[in-house]
Amino acid sequence: MAEQFSASSGRRSLFRGWRLGVLILALAAVIAIIVRATIIDFVYVSSGSMEPTLGVDDRISVNRLAYQSEPIQRGDVVVFDGRGSMLSYGDSNLVLDFLQSVRLAGDDTLFVKRVIGVGGDRVSCCGTDGKLTLNGEPLTEDYLYPDDAPSEQKFDVIVPEGRIWVMGDHRSISEDSRALLGRPGGGMIDVDRVIGRVDRIILPWERAGHVASLPMSATSRELVDDQAHG
Repeated sequence: MAEQFSASSGRRSLFRGWRLGVLILALAAVIAIIVRATIIDFVYVSSGSMEPTLGVDDRISVNRLAYQSEPIQRGDVVVFDGRGSMLSYGDSNLVLDFLQSVRLAGDDTLFVKRVIGVGGDRVSCCGTDGKLTLNGEPLTEDYLYPDDAPSEQKFDVIVPEGRIWVMGDHRSISEDSRALLGRPGGGMIDVDRVIGRVDRIILPWERAGHVASLPMSATSRELVDDQAHG
């Protein structure tokens, strides 16, 4: 009788331990989902459009809280949902959209680019020196891929409020706001589509480190308006 009681008690203890382990794993998974959906996300870089800043196969951390208390800044590297700009909206699938939002399913709708212009800015290519101009001032872009021109495509745009103009650092292969000229929205990305700011490269270890936002100068809105109507 004592042996039967001991065996039964052991099975109950094993079951309780197994159930506790499953509960802990489930709780950890829920916490991870909440963190990735609201605080910090992790994204895989699948193209070379942001080289040399970000390389193919880099794993990066995305700060989802970066723009809760401050606006998007020129020079920031951001991850955004390309639906409605880089991609068509397509058919809605609520289940798939949810799984992608919490990174439980692959997401090929995310893009990573550098912010060149924000609402009210005038961005042009190119000045007499071959550089992009921001509100009439030439930009020095030390982050560009070696030997790449700032842009082979000419453009002259004014960014509406609530939108951003983005470009990849590897300009010769990047599909960015320039590719959207002539489409609805005119190459501008809605700020509501921005997931967050890229803060760090996590992997590979040899490239791990902070991803700096590079401040860009801009002249006054009055000058932009004068240029637009002059």
